Amino acid sequence: MSSAYETAHRQSLEDPERFWSGAASGIHWFRKWDRILDDSRPPFYRWFAGGEVNTCYNAVDRHVDAGRSEQAALIYDSPVTGTVRTFTYAELLSHVERVAGMLAAYGVGRGDRVIIYMPMIPETVFAMLAAARLGSVHSVVFGGFAGTELAARIDDARPRLVLSASCGIEGDRVVPYKPQLDIAIRACTHEPERIVVLQRPMRTAELIPGRDVDWDQALAGASPHGCVPVAATDPLYVLYTSGTTGRPKGIVRDNGGHLVALNWTMDHVYGVEPGEVYWAASDLGWVVGHSYIVYAPLVHGNTTVLYEGKPVGTPDAGAFWRVIAEHGVVCLFTAPTAFRAIKRDDPRGYFVSKHDLTRLRSLFLAGERLDPDTLEWAQDLLGIPVLDHWWQTETGWPITANCIGIEALPTKPGSSSKPVPGWDVRVLGPDGRPSKSGAIGALVCKLPLPPGTLPSLWNAPERYRETYLDAYAGYYLTGDAGYIDDDGYVFVMTRTDDVINVAGHRLSTGAMEEVLASHPDVAECAVVGVADALKGQLPLGLLVLKSGVDRGHDAIVSEVVQLVRREIGPVAAFKTAVVVPRLPKTRSGKILRATMRKMADGAPYSMPATIDDPDILPEIGAALRGIGYARQEPETGGG
Repeated sequence: MSSAYETAHRQSLEDPERFWSGAASGIHWFRKWDRILDDSRPPFYRWFAGGEVNTCYNAVDRHVDAGRSEQAALIYDSPVTGTVRTFTYAELLSHVERVAGMLAAYGVGRGDRVIIYMPMIPETVFAMLAAARLGSVHSVVFGGFAGTELAARIDDARPRLVLSASCGIEGDRVVPYKPQLDIAIRACTHEPERIVVLQRPMRTAELIPGRDVDWDQALAGASPHGCVPVAATDPLYVLYTSGTTGRPKGIVRDNGGHLVALNWTMDHVYGVEPGEVYWAASDLGWVVGHSYIVYAPLVHGNTTVLYEGKPVGTPDAGAFWRVIAEHGVVCLFTAPTAFRAIKRDDPRGYFVSKHDLTRLRSLFLAGERLDPDTLEWAQDLLGIPVLDHWWQTETGWPITANCIGIEALPTKPGSSSKPVPGWDVRVLGPDGRPSKSGAIGALVCKLPLPPGTLPSLWNAPERYRETYLDAYAGYYLTGDAGYIDDDGYVFVMTRTDDVINVAGHRLSTGAMEEVLASHPDVAECAVVGVADALKGQLPLGLLVLKSGVDRGHDAIVSEVVQLVRREIGPVAAFKTAVVVPRLPKTRSGKILRATMRKMADGAPYSMPATIDDPDILPEIGAALRGIGYARQEPETGGG
C-alpha cells in the first residue's frame, strides 16, 4: 500500500494537469485558464495559460475581503534599530494601496519594471506588493550592492523607476546606499525617469534636484490604487543572480504558477495553517525573501516575520530564540550557516533555556549543505524535527523536502529527503546515462518543470536554453552534484564545479566537509580543491572553531586529517587544513568557495558583490600564506 507521500508524488507526475488544477483552486482568479499546461513550444513550457490573476490581490486584498482584516500580516522586528512593529492585513493593504498610487503617479503601469534597492524594512515589502498590484515587474537588488553590479541590473531590466533608501544596517554598521546608487546611475546606459529615496534617520542622503524624490513627500500626495489583472504567464519579478560570464542572469518568475505553487507549499511542505506565524530568516534580496518572507506566507494567510538583524551579535546568540518566543513562531526557515554561527558562539545552547519555544514545531534549513553534525546539534537542542531541503533561485520553491504537511518521513542525516510532488529528480553521468544508486552524478530534473519555476531568463531565452537545458536533452540542469540512495532519498553533495579531481578520482568536497564538521572543536568548515602539479587538485580544509576552544591548532588540524583518512580513505589525499577566524559568505549564508579556491591558487579574483563582510578576505589570505599558498590581491570592482 502506497504512503500518502508516495501517492501524492506519483499523481503529480502521472497527471500533472489534474494535480495542479486542484492546487490552483486555492487561488483567486479574475479569469480561469484556457490550458493548465501549455506545451506547444518545448522546452518553453507555460502554466495556466489564458488565466488572469493579481498576486497582490491574493496576498492582501482577498484576506481583508474574507474577514482577516485584524489578523497580523507582517511583524517587523529590528534589533539593530530597537523597533518591533506589527501590521494587520488591513493596515498592510492601506500602505500598499498608497505606494501603488505613488508608483502610478510617476507613470508606472502594467509591464513596466521597477528596481527596488532597499534594506530589510516594511517599505520594501510594500514596494514589492505595490509593483505587483499594478501589474509591473519588480527587481529587488540587495541594498548596499556595489554600484557596478547595480548598474548592470539597471541596464538589463531598464526600469522606469528606482526605489531606494538612504541607508541599511548590517550588524553594527550603517551602510549608505545613495553613493552606490549614484555611481550606478552614472555608469548606466539606461537612465530611470525617477529615483525615489526613503530617508532613514540613521543617515540621510543628498537628493539630486529634478531626478531624485523624497519618499515621504511623494507618498503624501498619492491616492490609493486598485489591483490590475494580469495574465498568469506575465512576469511578476526578475531576480538577478551572478552569471559565469560576468553578465547577471535575470531569473523570471510568472504570476499564476508562482501563486499556485507557493500557496501549495505552505500546507504541504511546511505544514502551517493560515493564521499561524511563519518566519523565514533570510533577506528580501534573495529568492528565500521573495518566496517565503513575502509571497507564500501572505498568499496563504499567515503572519510573516521581517527580521532586520543577524543570528548572532544582535545582540547575542539568543537572537533567534527571542524572536520565536516573542512572536509565537511555529515554523522557522533559515540557512544552515545561521545555525553553525549560533553553535559556534553558544555550543551548549545556554540561550535556549532563557526563552519559551514551546510553539515552535519545525525547523527547515536550506541554502548550504546541512552537515549531519549541525542537524543533530539543532535537533538535540530544540527537540523538534530539523529538516533539510533543497532548492534554488531558479526553482523558486523546494525540489526535495520532507513534506510534513503530507506525511512526515524518516530523516536521513546528509539528505535533503525525497523529491517534492511535481519534481522528477534524476542522477546522470557525464555520458547522459542514469547513474547507479549511490553513485555521484549531475542532479537533473525532468521537463516540464512544475509551476512557479523559471520559464526563461529575462530577455535571454537562448541563454536560458544553453545554461540549463542543453547539457541533457529533456532535463533541467541544476548545477548540483549528488546521488539518490535505494530508498529514493536525495543527497546533494556539492556544486558540480566543486567536485574535485584528485589523480583521476572525482571526489565530493561536501563529503569531506561532513567529516570535518563532525570534529567536536569545529563549528563550521569548507573544503576547496586547489591546483597541484602532480595530482591535478588537492583538497584544502578551512576550519572555524567553536567559541572557547583553546587547544593548539596544529593538534586539531592533525586530528581532522586523520578523520578524513579514516572515513573517506587515502584516495582523498586530504593532508592540509588551516584554522581561520570565520568563512567568507554571501549575505544569504553561502560560503564563497570559488573565491577561496582562487585565493589559494594565486589566481586573480574579484571582491564578490554579495559578500557579507569584505574585511574577512585579508584574514583568509594571511592564513593561506601562512601554510604556503600564493598571494594574489583582489581585482578592483565587484564580481
